[in-house]
Amino acid sequence: MPEQYVVPQFIDSEDKIFGPVTARQFIILMVVGLVEFLLFKLLSFVLFLVIGVPFLAIGGMIAFTKINGQPFHFFILNLVQTMKKPRLRVWDKTVTDAQLRDYIIKPPPLVLTRFVHKASIGTSRIEELTLVVNTGGVYKPEE
Repeated sequence: MPEQYVVPQFIDSEDKIFGPVTARQFIILMVVGLVEFLLFKLLSFVLFLVIGVPFLAIGGMIAFTKINGQPFHFFILNLVQTMKKPRLRVWDKTVTDAQLRDYIIKPPPLVLTRFVHKASIGTSRIEELTLVVNTGGVYKPEE
């Protein structure tokens, strides 16, 4: 009897380390917390509120927001890649209209293909192959 193995079911979900917080979210929150602490110590309170609160909100969005089932930082990367591509596509038309009309009117050339008929495998050969697969290569039909 073949051995049975447990197949993981939820391979696309991240591991949780503290309740509902994943390792990725925890690292993002730790970095944001460290930057917020440094901003609090180095800046005046008013400047800290102007810079620190939006930074905290952006860090929370990056950590917890999902768009189309993907983390927010993947969304940002896709957005940047899309913005880098040109929006205007130019067709370099080197063929004249007359050449296109001639090409459309002319029928395409016929390509003849030759079919090769393979000999069918007999049931004894299939049984031998089944034995080789089931025994993991231990059974050798040549012997």
